[in-house]
Amino acid sequence: MEEIFILIAEDDADDRFLLQSAFEENGFTDTLHFVENGVELIEYLNDLSANGENSKIPRFILLDLNMPKKDGREVLKEIKQNSSLKDIPVIIFSTTNNEQEMKRCYELGANSYITKPNSFESLIKTVAALRGYWINSTSV
Repeated sequence: MEEIFILIAEDDADDRFLLQSAFEENGFTDTLHFVENGVELIEYLNDLSANGENSKIPRFILLDLNMPKKDGREVLKEIKQNSSLKDIPVIIFSTTNNEQEMKRCYELGANSYITKPNSFESLIKTVAALRGYWINSTSV
């Protein structure tokens, strides 16, 4: 069975823990790799590309918008302008629920925009739906 690798950029330790728990609650055994800011995310992806580790390219990236060092908008723009990374689906996962912000992210190349749920039960359902869509209906 194919190993599923998901890259998550999230600066909040509690949110990282809740995401990990939501994947586990759903029974998913995906490999989740967390980075805490945009600089780490870009460095990680560039290292994969430079080392030719295509098998470790994530099936999708969950990207928080409001992170230190380099925010999600800057990272999204960089990913979508890089010919070796642009095909990786990027799902914005943010507390920001603003129509203008959503539009801006789609213009920068986001594949989807999800507002973070406000309860753990909702997060479990969101993770199941998100994963179901991006893993089961697409292939990279």
